[in-house]
Amino acid sequence: MPKKVMFLLDKSDDEKNTLDALRSTLGLSVANHYAYSVVMNHTLGKFDDYNAENLEWIRDMEGEVYSTEQANVDTNTLTATTLEEVGQKLREMDVIVPYGN
Repeated sequence: MPKKVMFLLDKSDDEKNTLDALRSTLGLSVANHYAYSVVMNHTLGKFDDYNAENLEWIRDMEGEVYSTEQANVDTNTLTATTLEEVGQKLREMDVIVPYGN
């Protein structure tokens, strides 16, 4: 039975951790789960082609990557959200995976 999974991607020491979590989001989507991520409290650099394609695939699999930072929305086309909206989405999840420090 498919699960709804949300990765919470808070500021970490290395942007690589956030990009790893996005690959995990994609992996769960491919495994027939509803997977989402939210980038909070930090700004990512512009995605290279590989990571931009991963974002497209997540969306193709009915997932989404949200951000509380407008710069991520502008630079990488992540979907804007607020902490209040994140709280509402978390109530719908079966599994919540925290990432970062």
